[in-house]
Amino acid sequence: MASPWKPPVVGDILWSHFPELPDVDPGPKPRPALVAQVTIRDDGAVVAVVYGTSQRLDRLLPGEFAIRKAQNPAAFALAGLSFDTKFNFKQIVELPWTDASFKVPPRAMHGQNPMLGTLHPSMMQAARAAYLAAAGG
Repeated sequence: MASPWKPPVVGDILWSHFPELPDVDPGPKPRPALVAQVTIRDDGAVVAVVYGTSQRLDRLLPGEFAIRKAQNPAAFALAGLSFDTKFNFKQIVELPWTDASFKVPPRAMHGQNPMLGTLHPSMMQAARAAYLAAAGG
């Protein structure tokens, strides 16, 4: 089923029904997801997303980075997050760009689409370091 929305771009933060791994079905609870890659196919777009959580922010493991309001208010605001959130590059999943995997967030600041916000340029180095750590290099 095709999406009613235009595809996102790398760095977008979306409201996603990220699967409860190793299951690949959409998870029951929507959460933030960072777009790592977008592939346009004949049958629709596929979006590789990185899982976001507000849990266990006191400890960042290799492959994780956090966006915290107190440490970087501009990045937090641009991301469109409600809580301090960490993203885990060890959990990247390719999801079809459909309304089964993505939903309009409760505070739809960007219109009726899954967009929460965007990764601030000041967070690019932390995101890259997390990606490289998750990839083992």
